[in-house]
Amino acid sequence: MTQAPPHSLSPQDCLVALMIAVSLSDEQVRTAELLKIEGAVNNLPIFANYDIDRMRVMSQTVQDLFAEEEGLDALFGLIRDNLPQRLFETAYALACDVAASDGTLREAELRLLEEIRYELDIDRLHAAAIERGARARHMRG
Repeated sequence: MTQAPPHSLSPQDCLVALMIAVSLSDEQVRTAELLKIEGAVNNLPIFANYDIDRMRVMSQTVQDLFAEEEGLDALFGLIRDNLPQRLFETAYALACDVAASDGTLREAELRLLEEIRYELDIDRLHAAAIERGARARHMRG
C-alpha cells in the first residue's frame, strides 16, 4: 500500500507558503501583508482554482516549520520538491510584494528574500528587476 507523502503540496500551496513565510519572518504579521497575500490568491490567474481554505493549512504548516530548528531548510525542501521551476520567479515576485506591502523592508525579510533568491537560483538581474517592480508598486505618495 503506497501512501501519498504527508506534505504533498500543490504549486499554489508552495507560493502561499513562501508568502506566509515572508510575512512571518520578522515575527510580526502585519495587516498589509495579509491583505497582499489574500489579494494575490483572490486575483492572480495562478490561483484561479485554488481552495482558499488551504491558506489556513499552509499558514499552520509554515508556523510549525518555523518552530523547528531546521524548519526553513525543510520549507525550502518542500518548495523545491513541489514547485515547478517555471514558477520560481513568480514565487520570488510574490515574496517581494509581501515584503514591500507595508512600506518597510525589515532585516529579517531581507535575509529571507536573499535566501529565497539563493534556494530558487534566481538570476541576479532578474531578481533586481523583480525587486524594483515590487518597490514601484508599493511606493508611498
